[in-house]
Amino acid sequence: MAAVSLTEPLCQPCEYSTSFKVELYLKKPLMPLHLSPEHVALEMLCLCGQLDLLIRAQVHQIQGQLKQATSPEESKCFQQQGAEIIEQMNQCLEHLPKPVPLLEEYLDFAGLSVMFPRVEVYIIHGSPVDMLESPPLDGYFPYLGRLNQLLILSQQLEDDVKHLGSHKYVAHQLAVIYQVLNSLRNTLPLTSIKKDIEANFKQMKISLMTEEGSKQEPQLSAQYTSWISQLTHNIISTVSSLREDLTEDLSPVMAFVSKWS
Repeated sequence: MAAVSLTEPLCQPCEYSTSFKVELYLKKPLMPLHLSPEHVALEMLCLCGQLDLLIRAQVHQIQGQLKQATSPEESKCFQQQGAEIIEQMNQCLEHLPKPVPLLEEYLDFAGLSVMFPRVEVYIIHGSPVDMLESPPLDGYFPYLGRLNQLLILSQQLEDDVKHLGSHKYVAHQLAVIYQVLNSLRNTLPLTSIKKDIEANFKQMKISLMTEEGSKQEPQLSAQYTSWISQLTHNIISTVSSLREDLTEDLSPVMAFVSKWS
């Protein structure tokens, strides 16, 4: 060990040189793409949605800081992610015919500034702010999430009733579906489905009860198996049809996509 410590090194490491720097292109396509004006509009819609959710999360965090009587401060993560999305927006506009519009101009032209006012304010002033009145798209993602939840729960219940040997949790699953139905807009098809559940739920639940200590798994009768299958089929077909009276909260985005598709 002493001999090694006294031996001159074979070479001296060089200091870091920026000439060896490797640019990262993880978020860029492998091949150059050309987007049509329609594709640019749809891509900008997606990016505005991402930035709007990011701003809302940051505003919520700042409001929490104010309630705790601490000095509000933007997170570095928010600043970095916000800058990345704006950069993607500007890169997206490069696909438009020359002269390329400014980002604020394009948002006004495409109608995105009305749909995402927080995004417009952030791009102009560089600060996340909330709106005095809720923008038209604030309910878009929650409502879409509830529709998706209703669809997935109904598909799961339909499959469980057909294939599971025990229907122990069917009443609970149906109760959750009913709660989701209550959280959605009162439309004629959903109202009739809720009334159908209200009329049959209690007796169906009683039919699944087993004697204490019994090893027999709860099983639905053929009558209730058929009823639930028809009920879930009605829910799935209603949600999948995207009826106008069911998707009013989604109409701004649907109208935008139709305009640019």
